[in-house]
Amino acid sequence: MVNFQKKEHYNVEDLRRLMALLRQPDGCPWDRAQTHASIRANMLEEAYEAADAIDRNAPEDLKEELGDVLLQVVFHARMEEEAGRFDLDDVADGICKKLIFRHPFLFEQERGQDAVGALTTWEERKRLEKGQHSAGEAMESVARALPALTRAEKIQGKAARAGFDWPDIGPAMDKVGEELDELRQAVDTGTNVEEELGDLLFAAAKVGRFAGVDPELALQRACDKFIRRFHGVERLAGDKPLEGRPLEELNDLWRQAKEHEDL
Repeated sequence: MVNFQKKEHYNVEDLRRLMALLRQPDGCPWDRAQTHASIRANMLEEAYEAADAIDRNAPEDLKEELGDVLLQVVFHARMEEEAGRFDLDDVADGICKKLIFRHPFLFEQERGQDAVGALTTWEERKRLEKGQHSAGEAMESVARALPALTRAEKIQGKAARAGFDWPDIGPAMDKVGEELDELRQAVDTGTNVEEELGDLLFAAAKVGRFAGVDPELALQRACDKFIRRFHGVERLAGDKPLEGRPLEELNDLWRQAKEHEDL
C-alpha cells in the first residue's frame, strides 16, 4: 500500500503527489508505461469534453472536465520531471511570466487600454516573444493540430491584422461563390477536388469571421441539427427501416422532420 493520506478535500499539490506515486516503480503499471505520445489523444479528448461542458452551460460537468484536463497537464509535467528537464513549477513559472509580459498596460505602465487595445498588445508581445518578424511567421505558428476551421479563422485574423483583408463581408461572400464554381468544375473533371473543397471551406471561414460567427462552432451546431432531424426521420419512418426506400420518400420524411422541428 502506498503512503498517501486520504482527505476530505484535496488540492493541486495532492494531485501532483498522486501522479508521482502512480509513476513510481511500484506504482500503477499502466501509468508507468505511458509516454507523451501515448496520451496525446487523451489531452485532446479531455479538452474537447471541457469545451462541450461549456457549450452545454453545465458547471458541475465543467468542474469534472477541467480536473481531467489538469490531470493531463500534471501527467505530462511529471514525465518531464522524471527526465530532469522541467517540472510543474516550471510550467507555472513560464505561464506567469508570459501573462506579465503580454499585459504591459497592467505591469509596466498606467492602465488605459480597452479590450481591443489589450488584444492588439497581446498579439504584438506574442510575436516579439516568439521572434516572429512577419505576419507569415505568425501564421506558421498557428498549431496544425487545431481543428481546420479554427486554424483557418486564426490564420485569416493574423492576415487581417497585417492589412491583408477585404473591407466588408461582400467580397468574402463573392469569394464563396467563386470557390463553389471552381469546386463544381473540379468535380466535373475529376481533378483537384480536395484542393477546391479546401478553398471553399477556407472562404466560408472568412465569411464567418466577418459575420462574427465561429465557423467551427457553426459546423458543430449544423452537425447537431442534422442528428436531431435524422432522429425525426427515424420516428416518422416507424418500424420500417430506411434502407431501400426511394430517395423521394426519404426526402419527404426529411421535410416533415424539418417542419416539425420548426414548429
